[in-house]
Amino acid sequence: MNIIVLVKQVPDTSEVKINRETNTLIRDGVPSIINPYDMYAIEEALRLREQHGGKVTAVTMGPPQAADSLKEAVALGVDDVVLLSDRAFAGADTWATSYALSQGIKKIGAYDLIIAGKQAIDGDTAQVGPETAEMLGIPFVAYIRKIEQTTNSKMVAERMMDEGYDVVETSLPALITVVKEINQPRLPSLKGKMKARGLKVTSWTAADINADQNLCGLKGSPTKVVKIFPPAPRGQREILSGTLEEQAATVVKKLKEQSFI
Repeated sequence: MNIIVLVKQVPDTSEVKINRETNTLIRDGVPSIINPYDMYAIEEALRLREQHGGKVTAVTMGPPQAADSLKEAVALGVDDVVLLSDRAFAGADTWATSYALSQGIKKIGAYDLIIAGKQAIDGDTAQVGPETAEMLGIPFVAYIRKIEQTTNSKMVAERMMDEGYDVVETSLPALITVVKEINQPRLPSLKGKMKARGLKVTSWTAADINADQNLCGLKGSPTKVVKIFPPAPRGQREILSGTLEEQAATVVKKLKEQSFI
């Protein structure tokens, strides 16, 4: 079974910086990590390879520093990695990102399954998975919490819902996004770390994947970020002390003083 994992390098949430001119995240020189949900996608791909054989390839789009995340994926056990990196990709929204990823996947060639995390923690849109599937013309299933069965032509899995789960069946190849309930990601092995240390990451430009540059980056993004700003301060805050009853009485008193009750 040949599996492709979509990986995204995201800024450390405590170190997010914004380019005020372009309203995009500044990624160069900012501490970054693999999107946490993608760690579960990597783990599930490795488990499927252990069951069925085959190959796991991790793909990401980003600046040159995104190669570090791909090396981390190799340390975890991924067989091969591809970095899509080009100035033409800069500032892409989810649609332009999905286009670039789909073009990269087409260049990779035959695959049985594509796995991604349910969403990225920087954008929280959960759009890249379904959009990439649409551009590839393959089925898509979201929020997979357990893969029950896979064959050469189909997969049966549990899709997490608000109350309980659905059992779904899809033909393969398909693209799925997974939730953290699906597994517990492993730690990198010493052998994997040694392999990653000397790895030369394959990097493809827009031309390499035959991408139309008018459909990439800011040019190819139908959505634009008009403005980014920090939330306005909510006024003074006060930490209450005492027993629960005393704190509740204090809250009621203050609400009455403000004519809320």
